Amino acid sequence: MKVKKFVAASMPDAMKLIRAELGSDAVILNSKVVQKGGFLGFFMKKNIEVIAAIDPLPSKEKTPLIKEKSNKFTHQEKQKMSAPIMDFIGKNEETNHENLLKEIKDLRSLMVEISSGVSSNFEKYPEPLKEINQLLVHQEIGDSIRHEVITSLLEKWYVNKASATSQDVTIWLKEQLTDKLSSNEYGGISYKRKFINVVGPTGVGKTTTLAKIAAECLLTDNKKVAFITTDTYRIAAIDQLKTYAKILGIPLEVSYNLDDFKAAKEKFNDYDVVLIDTAGRNFRNKQYVDDLRNVIDFNEEMETFLVLGLTSKLSDMKEIYEQFSLVKINKVIFTKVDETSIYGHMINFLTQYGLGVAYLTNGQNVPDDIIKANPQAIVNTLLGDE
Repeated sequence: MKVKKFVAASMPDAMKLIRAELGSDAVILNSKVVQKGGFLGFFMKKNIEVIAAIDPLPSKEKTPLIKEKSNKFTHQEKQKMSAPIMDFIGKNEETNHENLLKEIKDLRSLMVEISSGVSSNFEKYPEPLKEINQLLVHQEIGDSIRHEVITSLLEKWYVNKASATSQDVTIWLKEQLTDKLSSNEYGGISYKRKFINVVGPTGVGKTTTLAKIAAECLLTDNKKVAFITTDTYRIAAIDQLKTYAKILGIPLEVSYNLDDFKAAKEKFNDYDVVLIDTAGRNFRNKQYVDDLRNVIDFNEEMETFLVLGLTSKLSDMKEIYEQFSLVKINKVIFTKVDETSIYGHMINFLTQYGLGVAYLTNGQNVPDDIIKANPQAIVNTLLGDE
């Protein structure tokens, strides 16, 4: 099968190119909008990128020539062979030719179904792709993302069919998902901003995560660190952060209102980084976000991380983000990696919102159970690789 990529200003223009080069029997495998041209990111034009394929078999009237060319024996050699041997060769050629025709017919049918987005007969997939599809379904990857991934993998499978293995397909999957996530921003504290504010709903592990970040700043990066907590709704939360502050030797100020917060900022004027803990409240209550503005001075010196627990439903994650987006969110932190086996929500969420990711946390141990996020770490978590 001949596979080729075409780029044109519109789908009709792309179809003209495909017909001119591959003929009217070509099958569209995938299409998407791409940005082309421009200067310094401006004036870019939208184009249509289409991947098409064509069955290379010639027409029926040329079939005898293919058989003749595919035969390793000359006409003179065939005349010298016995009838039983010739009969065997003839039947073998016919069988191989029929198998090839059937395979191409099935492939064309599958490509048409997948390209139209309506394929649900997974039994037609090659075995390694069936396994990948089942994995993506189990991980609750969104249908549109899964369709895009499977279409691309199927194309590579048939281009490399002579040597492709299940391991190759897994490598292709990793590469595609990593590339899909690569446009997001990653990594922990950059120290470009002094104040790091951590927000999120109750029960996602904000305070423990903040202690892990503080330990990294203090022990790994040798920074001078301080705490401010605005979580005055729960005495236990203040006591927990006081315990971490005492262990790490970090000063802590409690802020009950905006004036307290400004006073704490002044007190920690000569510190490298100030980590701010906020109260965990019901994320459906808009008043909670409004209260944050009355206690915290959000300005250009502030970087805000939204903490999301991976045990939450995707719909809850979206609602949490929409609620907290009243405050500028710079990056997210995904917690509770160790408390679930379903990680597709990360891919779905990041693909939809394009947010950066600062950290992944996978346990309660301070300072160990935290890693700086990157596309490879997220994909490896999804696939169960260390």
